Amino acid sequence: MNRKISVLIAVFLSAVMLFTGCGKGNGTNKEVKGGTFKVGLEAGYAPFNWTQKDDSNGAVKIEGSSEYAGGYDIEIAKKIAKDLGKELVVVKTEWDGLVPALTSGKIDAIIAGMSPTAERKATIDFSDNYYKSNLVMVVKKGGKYDGATSIQDFKGAKVTAQLNTFHYSVIDQIQGVAKQPAMDNFPAMRVALQSGMIDGYVSERPEGVSAETANSAFKMVEFKTGFTTSDDDTAIAVGVKKGSDLTAKINKTLSGISEQDRKAIMDNAIKNQPAAK
Repeated sequence: MNRKISVLIAVFLSAVMLFTGCGKGNGTNKEVKGGTFKVGLEAGYAPFNWTQKDDSNGAVKIEGSSEYAGGYDIEIAKKIAKDLGKELVVVKTEWDGLVPALTSGKIDAIIAGMSPTAERKATIDFSDNYYKSNLVMVVKKGGKYDGATSIQDFKGAKVTAQLNTFHYSVIDQIQGVAKQPAMDNFPAMRVALQSGMIDGYVSERPEGVSAETANSAFKMVEFKTGFTTSDDDTAIAVGVKKGSDLTAKINKTLSGISEQDRKAIMDNAIKNQPAAK
């Protein structure tokens, strides 16, 4: 009798262990609270994102570094991570490496001032927009192009933009422009403008405001007759893997951020950006 009871107990315990194991799974089919939310960005595109030395103004430590990342993108990422119930981890990544980092699983999302262009949508998915802005030109204050009102005023000007962005392609809309090689990042373009290597670079309005705020020698030119762009070109959205269940969750968070709140977050980002080196 005791032996039969022992056998029954053993069978029962085996069943419990089996079902408990099934319940845990391997984490691929069911997302649980906790863990990390890894976000990729350049940390070099103020006021969307930048690098700084400490955690002031809500900056988040960059993975594998003693430095921190701050900016508009960071504030949006913090809200998403909170709603996901996960710890935000910032992975500083070069612009060209962002999509490969996402598709390879190194990061969970791209929150880097990235536009949901048709070309990118062929490879990754995007959330709803979390910012929208017009294109501008950043030039030397008091220089030849300070008073430009049309993109055609830049005929003969040495103009560039960031590598692998639609900013660079729209330069072709300027007749007779002296299109320069694309540059890797915005800090490099600011240095080139300061030194006179270029006459201007194409950017979005928040970065233009940031540039002239950080350096009194710069001027942001807004156009009466500007570049022809699509809505997707001038929108900013979160990049995720194709078919990711994060899309709906991120959209839920974004829908809870009003336009007034977005403007306030951007205004604070512009105010808090580090001074130009």
